[in-house]
Amino acid sequence: MSRVRTLEIKHFRSIQHLHWTPGSGINCLIGPGDSGKSSVLDAIDLCLGVKRSIQFGNAQFRDSDFYRLDVSQPIQISLTIGALDDSLKSLDHYGLYLRGFHETTKELSDEPEVGAETVLTLRLTVNEDLEPIWSLYSDRAEAQGEAKSLHWADRVRLASTRLGEPGDHHLSWKRGSLLHKLSDEKADISADLAKVAREARKAFGDKAKPQVSETLMMVETAAKSLGISVGEVSALLDSNSISFSGGTICLHDGEGVPLRGLGLGSTRLLVAALQRQVASRAGVVLLDEVEHGLEPHRIMRLIDSLGAKEKVPPLQVFMTTHSPVALKELKIEQLYVLRQSTTCHEARHVGIYDAQGTVRDCPEAFLAPSVIVCEGATEVGFLRGLDLHRQATQMSIAANGVALTDGKGENAYKRAIDLASLGYRTLLLRDNDKAAKATDVAKFKALGGTVIQWRDEKAIEQEIFSSVSPAVVERLLSDAICNKGEDSVSAMIKNHGSSLLECQNNLTDEGRKCLGLSAKKGGWFKTVSAMGAIAKAHIGPGLPTCEPGFKKLVETVFSWIDDGKKRN
Repeated sequence: MSRVRTLEIKHFRSIQHLHWTPGSGINCLIGPGDSGKSSVLDAIDLCLGVKRSIQFGNAQFRDSDFYRLDVSQPIQISLTIGALDDSLKSLDHYGLYLRGFHETTKELSDEPEVGAETVLTLRLTVNEDLEPIWSLYSDRAEAQGEAKSLHWADRVRLASTRLGEPGDHHLSWKRGSLLHKLSDEKADISADLAKVAREARKAFGDKAKPQVSETLMMVETAAKSLGISVGEVSALLDSNSISFSGGTICLHDGEGVPLRGLGLGSTRLLVAALQRQVASRAGVVLLDEVEHGLEPHRIMRLIDSLGAKEKVPPLQVFMTTHSPVALKELKIEQLYVLRQSTTCHEARHVGIYDAQGTVRDCPEAFLAPSVIVCEGATEVGFLRGLDLHRQATQMSIAANGVALTDGKGENAYKRAIDLASLGYRTLLLRDNDKAAKATDVAKFKALGGTVIQWRDEKAIEQEIFSSVSPAVVERLLSDAICNKGEDSVSAMIKNHGSSLLECQNNLTDEGRKCLGLSAKKGGWFKTVSAMGAIAKAHIGPGLPTCEPGFKKLVETVFSWIDDGKKRN
């Protein structure tokens, strides 16, 4: 089964230039919206998909498909294909175009070499006349002025499958459909089909069953393994067909209802399973937004059916996602963050950054342009509460393209460094009661990260109680008593050298210190919900009367957040 070894895109939509060496299994592109992920899948589909060359004319491409509408620079999409069968490595057919791919260095040589895989480069070029041209490419062929295309039969064998196409395409016997590729059995149309459509529908079903029994069994098995109820599958004429032509024969369930009527999610699952059956013939699958139409448990099932957990990948899959569920199911070796600079796009391989723990614990962070790594749940709740208070007059944190994630205490710097290494705009909000490793601080800042921490070796609770007004302190104490009980709060304050009554009636600097330490040790507001509630109800409204240094720290965080929309 063929595999894409390298992909190069030039001047296509938002992509000025991208050179990517994908893996042989799952290749999931992630990152913020409008970064070009879907365009990468479209580029592969346009270059490999056999339907595109016969169904589309000049209308396939528009001026808007050219980078910055500059039609003077041609669109060029080049796919280097490996894992070729012997017929594609024939010197008689393609000798001038055979090249070498070096797995260790990921480099191409223009001649097949010992120790290198023999590959072919397929190129799609679109000039200002909007006419697509598919051809084979090698440096020596271009130097000699030679041009050649793949034979049609070879193009069909290399063609990609796009999950998400209308269900009636792959669940009918059409040219290029999965059922057409599934086995050598073909459903033949007999002469009596032209007599009476209703009679022919049943008559043909009886005749077709022995001809396609193997295919029907494969479909039933695949459907059952995915929990899709289809009963006894049969091959009947599609009652909506007008003429007896390609696509007239389609799959039906046990009650005679066409399977093309399945929901989008079920269709995706079933077609993915069928793709596994034809993987030995052509194994490139395209899937945009894997989560579309699927509940979380079905997302996991679809990803499994594509071979994500198998040691030897049965398919090469190019997919995109905005789902934290999908990220948790995938390995870091299967993830690529698509980044855009002023001159090119880059697919950064998450696998080289040892970030599996970060992906599993903070998947939502990988789906936004900017991320605030909070040291713990308390800081997450603090920012969420202030955000809710601000939303009456300010754009929300999420609307600014910023994700909040829990850094899990001592792992906060590791999380922040992982994200910054992959190009995410990252801020770390942390306590100051424990010193960070100097090497972590230096590495994070070298990656462009921003660190904001509370002052004077304080944790967030200590910073809050030392900075808010007496009126806010009173309300915070009232909430703590409501949450933890008066006896518990009073005992904790007493353990730290004061009394509840004294803190309520005669608040001093020492009393504030006692309350801050008691809140920290007693876990008064340690959860996201508890801290979020007091931040929204008390700290946000009371921020104008807070100590200036604390107020400035908070304003600095939100200034960074508000700046996210401009940068993103």
